[in-house]
Amino acid sequence: MITTAVVPRAEGGELAAYDEYVASLTIEEGSRYARRHSARRFLAHHPDLDEWMARPTQARVTDLHRDKAWPFVVWAAVSGRLRVDVELLLAKPGGVDLSLVWDRLHPGDIDHAEGVGRELGWSANWIRQVARHSLPVVCTWASTGLDGLGDDDLATFRAEVERAAALSDSARTRARTRLFAVGQICFQLGLATRPPRRGVAEPARTPTELAALVSQPSIRREVVRYAQTIGTVLRPASAYARVKAVRVFFDWLATEHPEVRHLEQLERPGHVEPFLAWARHRPWRGANGRGRTISLTQFHHDLVDLRVFFEDIATWGWAAAPPRRLLFLADLPRLPEPMPRALPPPADAALMAAVGHLEDPFVRTGLTVLRATGVRVGELLDLELDCLVDFEEHGTWLRVPVGKLGTERSVPLDRSTIEALDAWMARRGRQRALPHPRDGRPAEFVFMERGRRLTNWRLSNGLDRAAAAAGLTRPDGSPLHVTLHQLRHTFGTSLINAGMGLPALMALMGHVTPEMTLRYARLASPTVRAAYQAAMGRVGLRRQIALAPAGRRPVPERVQWLGEEMLKTRVAHGYCSRHLAAGACAYANICETCDNFAPAPEFVPVMEGQLADVRALRDDAAERGWEAEVARHERVSESLEGHLGRLKKGGGPAEVA
Repeated sequence: MITTAVVPRAEGGELAAYDEYVASLTIEEGSRYARRHSARRFLAHHPDLDEWMARPTQARVTDLHRDKAWPFVVWAAVSGRLRVDVELLLAKPGGVDLSLVWDRLHPGDIDHAEGVGRELGWSANWIRQVARHSLPVVCTWASTGLDGLGDDDLATFRAEVERAAALSDSARTRARTRLFAVGQICFQLGLATRPPRRGVAEPARTPTELAALVSQPSIRREVVRYAQTIGTVLRPASAYARVKAVRVFFDWLATEHPEVRHLEQLERPGHVEPFLAWARHRPWRGANGRGRTISLTQFHHDLVDLRVFFEDIATWGWAAAPPRRLLFLADLPRLPEPMPRALPPPADAALMAAVGHLEDPFVRTGLTVLRATGVRVGELLDLELDCLVDFEEHGTWLRVPVGKLGTERSVPLDRSTIEALDAWMARRGRQRALPHPRDGRPAEFVFMERGRRLTNWRLSNGLDRAAAAAGLTRPDGSPLHVTLHQLRHTFGTSLINAGMGLPALMALMGHVTPEMTLRYARLASPTVRAAYQAAMGRVGLRRQIALAPAGRRPVPERVQWLGEEMLKTRVAHGYCSRHLAAGACAYANICETCDNFAPAPEFVPVMEGQLADVRALRDDAAERGWEAEVARHERVSESLEGHLGRLKKGGGPAEVA
């Protein structure tokens, strides 16, 4: 139960002011009488409003329903004559329209809020709910107009919503959602200095706060000192991960070896080695664990961070450092080195064609930029409005912000990607700058909608829809799940396959070490491919290709040859039989179909015999269903017929050529 004080007022002044207000309403005289009568009856039952406000919320709601005094209490609250609490305001029935009273006493506030809602792209229904229902409630509770709302008012109202015992879970959730929208309006108008936050979770702990959770007092002091020290040079996320890994060890130590209270007591055989055996399959911490154990990669990261902790404090000469080295390089497990999982070219083309037909413009634009530039998802969402740079004859480039590896780079853009970004920026509309999560400076992010930054959740869902529309499936027929990072791998793989050098690819991908780029070289290197093909060509010259199964004549008699299951070729000087297992021959009839082939008249009988055999081979291939062989024999037949026709008309080699 929340109690509030009544604003000082003159005795009997409320009724007189309320009578004057009711008289100004455009309602029937009977309705005016009913409102005045309800107010007098309510005050007769509860002359001391301070005492009445101290009653439980449900009892007050019952009183107002019984005396039909909601209009009077709403007027008193809006006019500043009565301070009401959140529970009572949120219990107000829908038939009592607080917005009408508010709009008469604070003209322009609702219209102003509705204008902001339209700028943010809200639906008409949501604008009405927020501007005409929720905003007057918050302002009435704060006893101020829209221009007087600020960060503290919104935060306090939110805290009272969370404490309100009379609210059901659904009512509390509804109040949070609408209060978030009111916060958006205030932030867009510059009334609030901080953008509203969704959810009720507490802000994430800092590395120092996390270190303070170590249970052993002496060890806690050293870990907190360490967190403060590395916090000056590492990014918060890196320092947090380091302290988190250190805490895993000391939490285990507090459970298994409570007698260890100082770092200098640690020993490798008795403490570190048992911890290594346990930590490899320890349960995953946090709400997302769901009974899972950590991966080999996470185990490796934990050991690296713990080893660095002990090495740092020893190098810095801390008196509390263990006297002997506890962790060695051999303790770190060797991690597998998977190659980038790029999409095959046909799947890549089908996927991006499906992306172009997605309805969500953000997803369509975001996936197009990811595939065309190879940027990471975090880098994409951190793009700001000045990210496009025109270098005149060198074209337009995308300035990729400082991302995962703390580097900034530029990536050239093609025309279709520029058009996609231009179309998005045209529909983005006016959005107020938000604090950058890295340094807190105001930043105008490219991908914003309705006053909020967009997230990778919509991108992932859109990519799944595009993969389904493109018909991408696994070998077992189930839908293929494509990750956003695979678009980056596909970008890098396509460039390395096209012959791009490693230094250029390293610059485009934003890698800080050549080893990161060499993963793509191992995946598909044109140099390695060319060397392989050259070597295979030399090997092929020394390798005998079987033309017939073992135990059979390589070249049978002509009658038998015409009936064999072979890829047969009739040449002017003999026959060629090639077994199906050897595949098609790249040199078959290469002379007869060459533009430079100029036969002499004395070879007409030989060519006529060859033409007869070629026609027989064509018919034989047609009966067997060998379409490629039929087409090949047709080409040879047409070429021989042309040569024979010219020779029989008396044309010489020069004319044929």
